[in-house]
Amino acid sequence: MATTIQHPETENVDIVRRRRSFGGGLLHLGPMDGTRKSVEDPSPEPVRTGVWIGLAAITMSFAAFTSALVVRQSTANDWHHLVIPRIVFANTIVLIASSATLQASRKRIASFFRSKDRARSAPQFWLWMTLLLGLIFVGGQYLAWLKLRTQGLYLATNPNSAFFYVLTAMHGLHVLGGLGGLLRVLYKLREPVSLRRSTLDATSYYWHFMGILWLYLLFVVWLKL
Repeated sequence: MATTIQHPETENVDIVRRRRSFGGGLLHLGPMDGTRKSVEDPSPEPVRTGVWIGLAAITMSFAAFTSALVVRQSTANDWHHLVIPRIVFANTIVLIASSATLQASRKRIASFFRSKDRARSAPQFWLWMTLLLGLIFVGGQYLAWLKLRTQGLYLATNPNSAFFYVLTAMHGLHVLGGLGGLLRVLYKLREPVSLRRSTLDATSYYWHFMGILWLYLLFVVWLKL
């Protein structure tokens, strides 16, 4: 008896190969006829998972610093409250504004990938604005330290000035990490096919968390230091 062997559907195989060849970017998930740039990214999200784990670790570390501050203040006889430099409050406004510009950039990036107009360039302006505001915030923190030095307050002057330097320096280092994430997104936007939605979301979550964390630290500094 003759046996009939069915050949595999080469068209479907070609589509799978074409999708795999792009390496998991946003563009490869769209229709293959090229009518749209992207659709939802249903792929696994190790970046988002990683950033949530990182944020949990950061939260625990600053909670530990806060606990140490409260215990040290309750047992200290040499505690002298600080006069918070005004630039610290200006820095707060700058950081909140950076979260707003980052949200604006996310909306424009999403609109860019949904657009059928391939002539449009990737919307990088608001990301650059977020990066600039982040740099201004870090520079403002340095100016706040200089202001404390003019008051004769250094890291080892007294316990409350030491906590101010440590808390703000730790936060500043984490903000620099967020700036690195923004630079990574900007680099990937040069070739939008390489940018995953999960990467942009994780960077946004981290940056917004830095703003929330700063508001918390400002409250602690105002109340305790």
